Amino acid sequence: MSKKDPSGIAEPRITTNAGIALVIVTYNSAGVLPGILDSLADGLEGIDRYEIIVVDNASHDDSVALAQAHPIGVTVIETGRNAGYAGGINVAVATISLETDILVLNPDIRLQAGCVRTLSRRLSDTAIGVVAPKLLNDDGTIANSVRREPSLLTIWSDALLGTKLAGKLGLGEIVASPDLYSRGGAVDWATGAALAISANARKKVGTWDESFFLYSEEVDYMQRVRSAGLEVAYEADACVMHSGGEYHQNTYLSGLMTANRIRYFRRHHSAFATVFFRLGIIVGETMRIALGPGHRAALYAALFSAAGPQSAPAR
Repeated sequence: MSKKDPSGIAEPRITTNAGIALVIVTYNSAGVLPGILDSLADGLEGIDRYEIIVVDNASHDDSVALAQAHPIGVTVIETGRNAGYAGGINVAVATISLETDILVLNPDIRLQAGCVRTLSRRLSDTAIGVVAPKLLNDDGTIANSVRREPSLLTIWSDALLGTKLAGKLGLGEIVASPDLYSRGGAVDWATGAALAISANARKKVGTWDESFFLYSEEVDYMQRVRSAGLEVAYEADACVMHSGGEYHQNTYLSGLMTANRIRYFRRHHSAFATVFFRLGIIVGETMRIALGPGHRAALYAALFSAAGPQSAPAR
């Protein structure tokens, strides 16, 4: 089934009785979309009631046709515009009953067997608002997908020490603790490529902030989940594969990510603190400017905040 929605406002209540609704936001995702759709049968093992919704942000490729033709059975909503990642999620969740948990997925995710059931079980704990699964790289290694709340300590540690060393020392934004990734636990936030969100959190927190367009929208959402008194949890027993990392090669995405990091920090801190946060990025990117165009784009964005909401792929 496909619904055309040029206004970006979807028809209400596609899903009324699903135990969980899977939301996939696509933008020119034909190269990766079959992979995630093929993985859903195994990923949904043990789940009796579910809905699969693909929100397409005006792709110029065969993303819509591929979703419509897949035998898993998908509801496709065409926004008619590039609404961004947060905007695409909001279009989908506007059609889903508030009594339903959701699982937000990038199209380059591959679900492993039974992972949705594991995530759903964690969401049955009323203290938990969001559950992030274990992300595996293409080679099967564990991705360090958990993050600390951005702060002056994290930004300057990453700048001066590098993200890997700062993470190992427990100072940077990236959490590198092997114990967390093997056992799970409460976290500040995790990358938004795959996130299970409880119906309770949806009611308390509301929609995603579309002003971020792409990047930092998940940081904002999970901060609001925690502010609502709910826990963000990392679940080590639910695994998904994720290719991702496109921003490293894409100068637009590198700049947009940097600009949105500054915007997010500014929302929660003083102008004085934001100056030093921005300066930390400038110092770090200047030290690494020879490593590639992504660092140069990030430096430019930190200096001028030039990145803005334009057409961009999913993360």
